Amino acid sequence: MLSSKLKKYVSHLFLLAGIVLLTFCAGAKLREVVLSRIALRQFQAARNDVREDRRTPVPPTAATPDFVLWSQQRIKQYEESLKQQIATPIAVIRINRIGVEAPVLEGTDDLILNRGVGHIRGTALFGQHGNVGIAGHRDGFFRGLKNVKTGDHIEVEESDRVETYVVDRLQIVTPRNVSILRSDGKATLTLVTCYPFYYVGPAPQRFIVHAALIASEARTNAGA
Repeated sequence: MLSSKLKKYVSHLFLLAGIVLLTFCAGAKLREVVLSRIALRQFQAARNDVREDRRTPVPPTAATPDFVLWSQQRIKQYEESLKQQIATPIAVIRINRIGVEAPVLEGTDDLILNRGVGHIRGTALFGQHGNVGIAGHRDGFFRGLKNVKTGDHIEVEESDRVETYVVDRLQIVTPRNVSILRSDGKATLTLVTCYPFYYVGPAPQRFIVHAALIASEARTNAGA
């Protein structure tokens, strides 16, 4: 038989073991609750980030220009323009069949037209009903227009959508002819550059590409 002293010792030992076991269980439970709350907060933060990404448009970007058809002077002016800060492009225009790709910037001053092509102020904006006017240099970004044909597709990628136009008319006009930028209320696109393309000195005419909107689709941020 165990002595009373030994029984008391064993009893205390079991009591201590029970306390340790309860403490361990309580600690494990507390850790589970804390980790669960952390995971919940991380999930909520990640979901908020996704929502924020969906709300925040990602500006489109154009590929580095292909200078094969460019004049040496235009290449030099483009490279010099890279030293200056400009606003984020409002879109990227592409005509894949003829290798035209350029950022669309707001305005038509020298810096803008050396860095990309410019939205002609006073004409409609992309996404609106009206005639969007875009100007570019014949010896730079718009050199490839010399090969454009009716039926070619023009893709305009914006921060939230991609619009597709089809070329329906080509014109050669004088610089004074501003009627080419008039709107008939329909969603159209007009590209303007100097003409002839390889004329030495200030070109006497303008080459005009008219196109009509045929599709508009939402643009996701995935892969942008």
